Amino acid sequence: MSIDIVFVSVFDLAYTVATLALVSAGLALIFGLMRVINLAHGEFIVLGGYTTIVALRMGCNIWLAMLIVAPIVVGCFGFLVERLVIRHLYGRTVDTMLATWGLSLALSGALSMIFGTTTTGVPNPVGSLSIGQYQVGGYSLFIIAVSTLLLASLYFVLRSMRVGMIVRGAMQSAEVAAALGHSPQRIYMATFVAGSMVSGLAGGVLSPLVGLTPSAGGQFIAKAFITVIAGGASVVAGTVSASALLGTVAKVFELLSSPVVGEMALLICAVILLRVLPQGITSRWFKGAA
Repeated sequence: MSIDIVFVSVFDLAYTVATLALVSAGLALIFGLMRVINLAHGEFIVLGGYTTIVALRMGCNIWLAMLIVAPIVVGCFGFLVERLVIRHLYGRTVDTMLATWGLSLALSGALSMIFGTTTTGVPNPVGSLSIGQYQVGGYSLFIIAVSTLLLASLYFVLRSMRVGMIVRGAMQSAEVAAALGHSPQRIYMATFVAGSMVSGLAGGVLSPLVGLTPSAGGQFIAKAFITVIAGGASVVAGTVSASALLGTVAKVFELLSSPVVGEMALLICAVILLRVLPQGITSRWFKGAA
């Protein structure tokens, strides 16, 4: 019976870390590579959730709605945002922060007008799993699998594929990329769209587990921003390491006390970590990692 408790605890910990990494991945891609502070990241996730709901109401398969439709719709929205707003603000970090903050307010208001302010969600498509005498959510295992596959794919693309090397090179020196025949503007656009699609995927996949409201973006952006800053410059290595550390701290204190104490412990841990490592975890232990 004690072994069952250990397995359940490890499973819950893996789910907490995977969720934190999934929520943070889109912001890590945009901020880690482009140094664009997207304060509308939470609303992008919420938009992915509402896209899933609309697709289901139109008769779409739930898996197709979460994994395909939500990323594509949010990616298209990200394309419009990049073309109309962000591309004029590259290199002006404070301006991107202010612009995306205004965008988050506008998007939240638009979602309120369309969907109202009531809490809604998506039915859970997976039943429970048995671990000894305990029951755990089967959908949590799906979250762990999606998060792992997503981060592994990002690492492979950024580290091993030519397109990933071009993107990383353009972010380090746009002039050199242009001299080699690559358009920095197109690379920036594609990167922002990719980050938006990842955010849409997170919103779609998490929609069966969270109550969606137009103002729910705040609960995502806070954790995502803390994780990305604590992780440092490396997109995948930083996201994984910060998610593992902060998720473990939050889960341990949650088990010892309550979810509120767990959230407080996460924030305190992030503050201490940034005081000790101002450039993030990857500045010391994962230098050069993707």
